[in-house]
Amino acid sequence: MEFRSRNPATNEVVGRYPVMSDAELGSILDAAVAAQLRWRISSLDERRRLVVQLAESLLTYREDAARLAAIEMGKPIAQGRAEIEKCAWACRSLAEQAVAALAPMTVPTEFSISRVHFDPLGVVLAIMPWNFPFWQVIRAAVPSLLAGNAVVVKHSPEVTGCALLLQRIADSCGLGGVYRTILATHEQIASIIADRRIAAVTLTGSTRAGRIVASLAGQFLKKTVLELGGSDPYIVLADADLPKAVETCVAARMVNSGQSCIAAKRFIVHQRIAAQFEEMFVEQMRSYQPEDPLDERTVLGPLARVDLAHTLARQAQQSIERGARSLLEGGPTGTGAFVRPIVLSNVTPGMAAFDEETFGPLAAITVAGDDAEAVALANRSSYGLGAAVFTEDPERAERIVSQLEAGSVFVNAFVRSDPRLPFGGIKDSGWGRELSPFGLREFVNVKTVVMA
Repeated sequence: MEFRSRNPATNEVVGRYPVMSDAELGSILDAAVAAQLRWRISSLDERRRLVVQLAESLLTYREDAARLAAIEMGKPIAQGRAEIEKCAWACRSLAEQAVAALAPMTVPTEFSISRVHFDPLGVVLAIMPWNFPFWQVIRAAVPSLLAGNAVVVKHSPEVTGCALLLQRIADSCGLGGVYRTILATHEQIASIIADRRIAAVTLTGSTRAGRIVASLAGQFLKKTVLELGGSDPYIVLADADLPKAVETCVAARMVNSGQSCIAAKRFIVHQRIAAQFEEMFVEQMRSYQPEDPLDERTVLGPLARVDLAHTLARQAQQSIERGARSLLEGGPTGTGAFVRPIVLSNVTPGMAAFDEETFGPLAAITVAGDDAEAVALANRSSYGLGAAVFTEDPERAERIVSQLEAGSVFVNAFVRSDPRLPFGGIKDSGWGRELSPFGLREFVNVKTVVMA
């Protein structure tokens, strides 16, 4: 069996990679366990030094990485460079944060010594998606590595070339022993999750995949972090700075050609400004036209696969059949996985554009009569990853923020991940946190140490 990667701009096969045998996978797990036993007793300063070196190595390979992401999953090449730069920033930031986050903590008690240690768990299996082929891996792997764990990465088959390049980058800075890449089937991954050599599992992927992994890990009492889907609501109130809000909402919907778990998906707009918002929003969305991802000027590339383009078209059509109004008729172009932007208004619960995660350039606009209705609509979702609120009233913003069911809420800005802040969701968007001190402490044994 082999994995094939396809150029979504042309649908041509650009890479063939044989799946590893069970024996090969077993050897990699053995090597990862042995490497982790050495790594866990290395000093934090040494681990930090190598992670900072990883940042430098990533920048050295920036052009190769950006080009490969464009070819394998359609990311515009300029955005691919930005992804690598963010990876390097995260490496440096997390290495700095690790000093305080992973240091033993003294607790005053009647004993002579009472401390809390943050010890590594062992080997962490990381199951990663295609949409940010470098960033998703870095943000999951680096905190675990700094904590003294080894990481075995199972990447999405669509971006196997990116996965192998990332392995080469890790090898180049001395992390190859504790950072290993495997090419494995779903059946093999199920066996690996059950394997005693794996201490924990982190997954970034669909809610369906999260349920499967959580079930498997739960059978064997493995710690998990799940970063799953999202249908982020952006609430635009009547007192918002409308030009700024529209510009931010469009940028948030179109990030990574709309293929981001924290992209804006649902726009809940106060009825008093709805018509003006729709007009301005459509005008800006119309300026996004799908182009060659290798062209420096491109801001909207193809979706990662042809079937994803068809799924987006189905979601739009089903919503229109149930009463949504098409403000901008886009959809698949018929060439590769290119999709023109789609804007729907009058979107309500029960429509695919409201209930499902839309992974691509489809924007759903819903009108709300007041703040309470806007919050109720925002929370009427199985997802709870991110949300945003646009208002010029700070007190009003605070009231709404406290009511939103989401892992992150941004006011007058679009939701984004930042290595200094915890990232994750609730409900069907998963559990656990990545990045920040919270992410650095996810895969550790919080050990109480007391001396009489």
